[in-house]
Amino acid sequence: MQKILIVEDEKAISGVLHSILSDELSNYEFIIAEDGLEGYKQIEKEDFALVISDIKMPKLSGTELLKQSLVLKPETTFIMISGHADIDSAVSCLKDGAYDFISKPIDINRLITSVKNALAKETLKKENKNLQNENKTLKKKVNKKYQMIGESPALKKIQDMIDKVAVSDARVLITGPNGAGKELVAHAIHNQSERGKGPMIEVNCAAIPSELIESELFGHVKGSFTGAIKDKQGKFEQASDGTIFLDEIGDMSLIAQAKVLRALQESKVSPVGSDKEIKVDVRVLAATNKNMQKEIEAGRFREDLYHRLSVIEIYVPPLDERKEDIKLLVDHFSGMIADEHGTAMKKFDEDAIEALKALSWTGNIRELRNVVERLIILGGNSVSKEDVANFVRK
Repeated sequence: MQKILIVEDEKAISGVLHSILSDELSNYEFIIAEDGLEGYKQIEKEDFALVISDIKMPKLSGTELLKQSLVLKPETTFIMISGHADIDSAVSCLKDGAYDFISKPIDINRLITSVKNALAKETLKKENKNLQNENKTLKKKVNKKYQMIGESPALKKIQDMIDKVAVSDARVLITGPNGAGKELVAHAIHNQSERGKGPMIEVNCAAIPSELIESELFGHVKGSFTGAIKDKQGKFEQASDGTIFLDEIGDMSLIAQAKVLRALQESKVSPVGSDKEIKVDVRVLAATNKNMQKEIEAGRFREDLYHRLSVIEIYVPPLDERKEDIKLLVDHFSGMIADEHGTAMKKFDEDAIEALKALSWTGNIRELRNVVERLIILGGNSVSKEDVANFVRK
């Protein structure tokens, strides 16, 4: 049962408040404190749906009780009452965080209305908080394919960065070697952001021929080039209200880079063969395995685009720099592979894990996943050190 605290040094008044309010609010338990200090001790011990407090009291005044309690428990709702009411006192209490201020002699109907409204607001606040927590939890629930697994300092640093940048719309450049997990970082940022309910469109810039990248990103109209048999919506437009992930951005042609820069500057795109400009609301995440400073110096990447993309830069280290994560990764991949094959999860012996840690992982997490699948298929009832020696070529 939720509780209401009445802090009042005059027993006659606290008795009347308790009698009237308990009749109106039978589903609440009432606690009475005879001075501000006792009231504060009660608030220290437990949470109250509402605190009704006098202002003029011995040991600790109502105004000090309000201030100190809101430092301790900022969500506490206060209604202040006083026989020495004036505008300054009322304004001061409301500025300090009180829900309402009622002067003595107390208008009972006014008090009951204020108390009920305060409790309704408190209930709504809790419901909203629960919904926000549920929403946050849902956003952090990522498809197993995109889970970030590990407890190494390097991974914790990345996760802290993700938590900070996800809430903004800042562009992020994710760097690191192939197979290290840059795509996972991009998905985590998207899923934890306000755009998580919108689309996440991925573009592998290295896999699309340079002559088609502009059409892929910005779309085209029918007849704009040979093979354009109908209008096509581009990836930027598809990602509107969501996120576009430009993977391997370092492999994009200079012509396409210029178009992307314009799209970022103006939040507009023009399909190939069209004079029409389309407004897009999209967050841009990009990734590369290249040293961008060297690419800029060599004239292969525009410096102005680099600065547009790298408002925040997150480096994903190779697996060889976080080998303490290998056991957790092996367990994770074993579970995934068991689900895919419809079989029981296969155990990896401790000496097998140590043997895997001793190896060099130039292909990073992607290579480890393939090795785990190979060992599950070819190994014994449980994967041993000997299985690693027999089936992993290094």
